[in-house]
Amino acid sequence: MSQPVKATRTERAKRSPSSGGGESAGSRRAAAQRLSMRRKLAAAAMELFATQGYEATTVDEIAARAGVARRTFFRHFRSKEEAIFPDHDDTLVRAAAVLDAAPPHENPLDTVCRGIKEVMRMYASAPTVSVERYRLTREVPALREREIASVARYERLFTRYLLGHFDEGAHHDGDDDPLLAEVAASAVVTAHNHVLRRWLRAGGQGDVEAQLDHAFAIVREAFGAGIGARPGPANGRPAAVVSATEDDEVVVMVARTDAPLTEVMRTIKEALKR
Repeated sequence: MSQPVKATRTERAKRSPSSGGGESAGSRRAAAQRLSMRRKLAAAAMELFATQGYEATTVDEIAARAGVARRTFFRHFRSKEEAIFPDHDDTLVRAAAVLDAAPPHENPLDTVCRGIKEVMRMYASAPTVSVERYRLTREVPALREREIASVARYERLFTRYLLGHFDEGAHHDGDDDPLLAEVAASAVVTAHNHVLRRWLRAGGQGDVEAQLDHAFAIVREAFGAGIGARPGPANGRPAAVVSATEDDEVVVMVARTDAPLTEVMRTIKEALKR
């Protein structure tokens, strides 16, 4: 594999909608009001879709049910199918913020797993709404297509983040880092979606975050050691050195204080398998 490079967090911050200086109280209040209205419109849309059907429901009816004008609806959504996904834009911002604030020595795959938890928390914060929305997306192709487009946005975000940990100018034959980055990002999203669907089919019952942690452990086992391992200090010292007694009953390990925990654990596992 090509030598990974340190994350260009400054460049990612420029791309991220969450970057910039601190928010003022006024801007936070405006954002909260915007989200509140989007959720109100979404609730009205879902009620109408459930009672009179998706095709029979108009934007004018959704606006009237929410007690606002038609133009207010279009200030928040471009179409009626978009209206039942009010939180995705804000969740994407929060996920990007997790990536931008990642500790310098955290394995980037671990960072991505933390980032996508923001998506699961969005669903888990309102189980009843999430379950009803899931039912609607199964019945209405237009809503299903909108959901797929939303998932693709997360996958692109995480793929760009993982690719940012490799020197794209150093690619050559036999360098699988870019492939690993894209496959790993897809695996994280797939693991999330698998757990989410299972939770929704169960009526929003159960500890979905614990289920997600289990799924991510499987992804880390498959990809964690090969994705974006942070380079060591300039002197090239390894993250950890392991030695054993002749009878292999005692294992001694010396690790750098700045070594990523995932690398230390991987070294221990390999030593114990010998």
